[in-house]
Amino acid sequence: MNLNYILAFGCSLIVTLLVMPKLIPFLHKIKFGQVEREEGLASHKAKGGTPTMGGMVFVLVPILIMLILNPKAFTSMEMLIVIFAYLGYAVIGFIDDFLIVVKKNNDGLKPSVKFLMQSVLAVVFYFIYQSIAQTSVNIPVLHISIELGFLYFVLIFIMFTAESNAVNLTDGLDGLCAGTSLIAMAPYIIFALMQKESDLAMFLLAVCGSLIGYLKFNLHPAKIFMGDTGSLAIGGLLAATAMILKEELLLIIIGGVFLMEVLSVVIQVTSYKLTRKRVFKMAPIHHHFEMCGMKETQVVLMFWCIGFIFACIGLWLGVI
Repeated sequence: MNLNYILAFGCSLIVTLLVMPKLIPFLHKIKFGQVEREEGLASHKAKGGTPTMGGMVFVLVPILIMLILNPKAFTSMEMLIVIFAYLGYAVIGFIDDFLIVVKKNNDGLKPSVKFLMQSVLAVVFYFIYQSIAQTSVNIPVLHISIELGFLYFVLIFIMFTAESNAVNLTDGLDGLCAGTSLIAMAPYIIFALMQKESDLAMFLLAVCGSLIGYLKFNLHPAKIFMGDTGSLAIGGLLAATAMILKEELLLIIIGGVFLMEVLSVVIQVTSYKLTRKRVFKMAPIHHHFEMCGMKETQVVLMFWCIGFIFACIGLWLGVI
């Protein structure tokens, strides 16, 4: 493996491991803590006050590492789209987190404003990308490419807005979002290496290194949460990566856990509005399993395993 890949991964991991022990007490000091929902599980009430916005670290550290180790990556339009998607959605999440910790409630950004900001970024990235690439999608297994024309805009819009929100919904248990995100990134690192997109592979490895460093402090009982800063950023990164690598359709499978989470919310809300009955004991679906009696750590491990299966299937479909 290229030495730069190892350096990017290792440096991001080490810097994150060094920064986190300093950041956690600082966030405690300025009272940037998690605000638990009133309607949330009783077992989660104790998490109130746990520092949030930890996503700042695994967003900024990989970008800084890339600037130091591989500054030429920032001259590529494709890489700029990926990096600014990561950073742009992180900024939206940061604003949301900041409003929550300042107001000391879970209001944050109004959902309509939040979605508008996510939509604007999706539109911007689409128009930049379509000026340098084809508006077609590759069909896995069949090895054919289909030109979508305007429908490609619809696909990209859904990818960015849905993926960022889906990852956000997954961030509900200690270690759940970080672990499933790491698993989902692995196939795309392999795809990037296969397509000789070395800069992208290096950046994703840097992100993974930093995420692993963050995960050390996010495992149960979590000492810090990523907040919307981290979850929206990861969603934006996965969507941008899938777009750049022309593996858009495989994101549905590789990000299967995120799809499960968002579908559980859609099903729950729709069912309750139409029949006044709930399909799940609580949504997103990871809370359903908690309410069925599973321990938080058991639910997280189960979802990691499910995510691993989805990632393997997606990788297999992408390479056959």
